[in-house]
Amino acid sequence: MWLFTAPPASQIKTNYGVELSSAWFDRLRLSSIRFDNGGSGSFVSANGLAVTNHHVAATCLHGISTAQHDYYKNGFYARKWKDEPRCPDLELNVLEQITDVTAQVNAGVKPGLNESQATAAKRAAMSAIEKDCVTGADLRCDVVAPYSGALYHLYKYKKYTDVRLVFAPEFQMAYFGGDPDNFEFPRYDLDVAFFRVYENGKPVELEDYLRWSAGGLKEGDLTFVSGHPGSTARLKTVNELYFLKGRQIPFQIKDYERRAAMLKQFASQSTENARVAQETLFSVNNNIKRFKGYLSGLNDEDMLRLKRGDERRLLMMARHGPRGHDVIRFIGEIANAIATMYKLFPAYFFLEGPRSHHDMGALRGELASYARILVRAAAERSKPNGERLREYRESALPSLQQTLFSTAPIYRTLEATVLADSLAAMRDTLGAENTTVKLLLGDSTPQEVARLAIAATKLDDVAYRTKLWEGGTPAIAASDDPLILMLSAMDAEARKVRADYDEAEGVLSRGGTAIALFRFQMGGANTSPDATFTLRLSYGPVKGYTEDGRGNAPRNSRLPAFTDLAGAFADAAVHQNQPPYDLPESWLKRKRKLDLKTPFNFVSTADIIGGSSGSPVVDTKGELVGIVFDGNIQSLPWNYQYEDKVGRAVSVDCRAILETLRKIYGAKELAKELTSEKKTGKKN
Repeated sequence: MWLFTAPPASQIKTNYGVELSSAWFDRLRLSSIRFDNGGSGSFVSANGLAVTNHHVAATCLHGISTAQHDYYKNGFYARKWKDEPRCPDLELNVLEQITDVTAQVNAGVKPGLNESQATAAKRAAMSAIEKDCVTGADLRCDVVAPYSGALYHLYKYKKYTDVRLVFAPEFQMAYFGGDPDNFEFPRYDLDVAFFRVYENGKPVELEDYLRWSAGGLKEGDLTFVSGHPGSTARLKTVNELYFLKGRQIPFQIKDYERRAAMLKQFASQSTENARVAQETLFSVNNNIKRFKGYLSGLNDEDMLRLKRGDERRLLMMARHGPRGHDVIRFIGEIANAIATMYKLFPAYFFLEGPRSHHDMGALRGELASYARILVRAAAERSKPNGERLREYRESALPSLQQTLFSTAPIYRTLEATVLADSLAAMRDTLGAENTTVKLLLGDSTPQEVARLAIAATKLDDVAYRTKLWEGGTPAIAASDDPLILMLSAMDAEARKVRADYDEAEGVLSRGGTAIALFRFQMGGANTSPDATFTLRLSYGPVKGYTEDGRGNAPRNSRLPAFTDLAGAFADAAVHQNQPPYDLPESWLKRKRKLDLKTPFNFVSTADIIGGSSGSPVVDTKGELVGIVFDGNIQSLPWNYQYEDKVGRAVSVDCRAILETLRKIYGAKELAKELTSEKKTGKKN
């Protein structure tokens, strides 16, 4: 997962005889898109057409669906631009510029500051740099810290918020094989969706976009993936990995499994319940399998032996290398901090939770997340920019408002069920006598509290949320909304838990920086940094593999690099066309029109992880040949250690996309736009 500031051009030339120009990398970078809801994509026409995965598009599909028109389940195609519906709250980012701001960030750290003060000074410097960078509403600027803070880079993005749906297939075809085939191969999935990006009410006109390959791929061909992998833990210490193995990941799996059971029960009650819960249930089931895959990597003694050996070598080098004493000191301090985090993690999980989603384990649901944003933003916006929590810094507020003022539908029946479940989980884990549990529940049951809160809240009204946002602290203090009251009541304790956890995490962060700086001084950019949901380049050939027993295929069976359209029909027949192996009616009716030898899905050794979904796969000419949508089960331990023996990225072949657009979905205009070298002119 290489930085675009340091692409492995010489390695590629040495290993594959392919010489890539700076213009090649620039075009790929400017054609790549980050979906702020956690995925990747790319521009594929001069008229702002973009492609990603169906599962990345799910939030939009769900948001524009109704009981009468379920686009998530049944698919959608707009033949004319005027029929393209706008997504309620989708933001797309295109990386325009990367600037090294290491000196500016470190300049704020004056002599004599302790570690906590130094961290605050860096945070203030980063916020100031970001604020100065955002000179227009169409820009987003983030300071990121590759190599755990050995470097600081300013990523300047072009931001698009007028994003409209063009095409999505049926859920059956985007997720053919369902959960049994998730993270498996062979696969037969049309996991794609197309959007169009608008500016000033018109499709954006682009110079940089990916041309659709006319020739396609064969086994052995070299491919490149440009996407936004979310996070990896490859540079963590052994003690940090044991914390993930023994505490964090088992805790998260248990939480996801409880939520899945709750959502299945809710969905079983009615057809409408099934519709409104389907996207969330899909995501939760995916995470169960994903985190179990991560845990399998951490339970692999061979991988842990490699990690322990690498850390021993690092310590030996540190005894003689520059700033090596910091490495030795911090590895010991990290072990002590981990012991603290082990105790704090349950309370931190329920009271604070993932900051990027404003989603506490104790108060789940869209409405509760809105309450958290409003309560926290009111307090944070009254502070100087450099002293705020990072997620409320000035440069982050426009994206936060995009989320807060979403017009996507909210379903109170689901909200009440989700909130009750999360409150019950908090009570059962932290205990009925816990201060926050008593504060939120009193003598009532989780179900009673959730039912009354969701029935009385006004936070499903965008106008009311806008009023609270604009009114700031006085408006929050005057609000009698039950969710606002709950979040306000628990905020002080949540902040305290966060501060205690952050203090321990700060040791990991400072230690990680010291270790990464030492590695960087010894080896430079020859080792790629851990993923940070920023643009990365990976590469590898199209290559089949021999099953090692961890997938659905029998052990030692040889799996070819490609599947084809014929295989989808054969797989459906084996399962008597029963869910989740049921082909849509559109496919069954038009089977005779298809060239069944058309390649469908393929595998490569390109390095991916969560967040890479929707990434463009290009050939040496820079032409689009596929779209990443999954990895096999053996790729999940890549979170900790990359290997290319059996781990594979799984992609949809562009040839299958064109074949099905033309012959199944009647989307000839879309297919023409994909294969045209020119602007197609206004379509109205």
